[in-house]
Amino acid sequence: MHILLILSSNDPEIKWNALRFGNFLLNEGEDVCIFLNGSAVSLYEGDSEQFPIAEQAKLFALSDGVLAA
Repeated sequence: MHILLILSSNDPEIKWNALRFGNFLLNEGEDVCIFLNGSAVSLYEGDSEQFPIAEQAKLFALSDGVLAA
């Protein structure tokens, strides 16, 4: 199944959780695309030890997930 997640928040916790959910779906064998909209285009802004956005984004890309803006 093809799944599209639309991310339009700049909140680090929401971005981190969206990527985690995308990675979960990829691990379940789904095709996943995350569309970054509005303030979410600055995906790595807010990356921290508490919300490792860059780590989740790297895992997403390496697992053949698609990020689009």
